[in-house]
Formats: sequence, C-alpha cells, structure tokens
Amino acid sequence: MKTLNAFKASLELAAPPVGLPVQLKSLWYDGKGDWHQAHAQVDELDDQASAWIHAYLHRKEGDIWNADYWYRRAGKLRPDLSLDDEWTQLALHFLDQPAL
Repeated sequence: MKTLNAFKASLELAAPPVGLPVQLKSLWYDGKGDWHQAHAQVDELDDQASAWIHAYLHRKEGDIWNADYWYRRAGKLRPDLSLDDEWTQLALHFLDQPAL
C-alpha cells in the first residue's frame, strides 16, 4: 500500500491489510475508531517510530503530559495542528517508508 487514498479505503475492511508495519496498523485501528487496539499495537514497543504513534494516541486521548513524554522519546515536538492533520501526517510518513 503506497497511497493515503488506498490506506483510507482500507478502513472499510473488517481487518487491517496483511503486511502493514505496526505503526500503520496502529493508525489503521485508530482510523476505525478503536483507540484501545491502536494503543495495544505500540504500547510495548521501544523504537522511535512507535513512540511517535504512541505520542499521537495519548494526545488524542487528552493525556498531554504522557503524550509529551512519548513525543520526547520519538525525538519530536507536539505539533500545533489538528488530530486529523496529525493522523494524516503520520500516515503519509509511514506510507513513504521502504518495506522491510
């Protein structure tokens, strides 16, 4: 999956597409409105990419202190944009990553 439109269209599916990286899988669940499943995807991961998603999810939850902790772990600053815009920014970033 390479485009934002294809990723958004996959939200109509009952399950995430096979082979999505964990960060996109987390965003997929969030896009479906399942914050808890989205959080479960990255909750135990220790890499910067997952920390960035984790930060966004806690920002969405309204737990700004915790979000800022995860943004620091990700090497990022909390953005001054809407949650929808941040979701799109994250999706575009991770869609642009080379497949492993």
